[in-house]
Amino acid sequence: MLPKATDPGLRAAAALLAAVVSTAAVAADKGYAELPGGSFRSTLAYEDISADLRVRPFAMMKRPVTNGEFLAFVQANPQWRRDRVPTVMAEPRYLSHWDGPTELGEASAGQPVVQVSWFAASAYCEAQGARLPTWTEWEYAAAADETRRDARKDPVWRERILAWYSRPSNAALPRAGLQTPNVYGVQDLHGLVWEWTDDFSSLLVDADNRNQGDPDNARFCGAGALSMDDRDNYAVLMRVAMLSSLGAEDTTGNLGFRCVKDLP
Repeated sequence: MLPKATDPGLRAAAALLAAVVSTAAVAADKGYAELPGGSFRSTLAYEDISADLRVRPFAMMKRPVTNGEFLAFVQANPQWRRDRVPTVMAEPRYLSHWDGPTELGEASAGQPVVQVSWFAASAYCEAQGARLPTWTEWEYAAAADETRRDARKDPVWRERILAWYSRPSNAALPRAGLQTPNVYGVQDLHGLVWEWTDDFSSLLVDADNRNQGDPDNARFCGAGALSMDDRDNYAVLMRVAMLSSLGAEDTTGNLGFRCVKDLP
């Protein structure tokens, strides 16, 4: 007698097979690197949230999304063209470095795409069956160097990152994917562009929760230092302050993004 589709054993086997197929599909995607997850101490520490976190395994794009990749997305989803996107989803500078709504011009296809709002970045990732990383996932991946999963206590490593922040950002961006991969196989987390995270707007919290949503974001920069578990890690404070100063429709000439996928 053939087993029924409702048999618990058959359902369990089907679920296991689906999980294996899903993992294999992500592993086969050469554009993503798998990160094992594990215990991680975030630089951010809040009164009601422990800095000791458990990160689930996930897959992250090895490099930021490029102009060429985002152009293909815009062509397939014309509602995200700069001449059609609603103003509540992207400010006027959205994709302003392109020659036209679907022409890159001098913007190289291999450069990381910038002038992209959080809404547009999130839509791109969703179209790929992915999502934007959380801050914790991004920080976890970015804590690694070429040989160590966590290089944050190394002053030489910190100085190398700070040297990038000190350089002017008005020069043409290099092609994505030129940096040596970190221990997970991920590139360009430092030294190329800033990157959106899914929860960028909740990184800094005002002491008076009646002020949440107040448009005066500048005052959060000082509060950020109070939320830092490791106040010597100035590069992280700068990144958090920068992201927290933005609205979801904002764009800048040095802010890009990459996507992540969940692993079973």
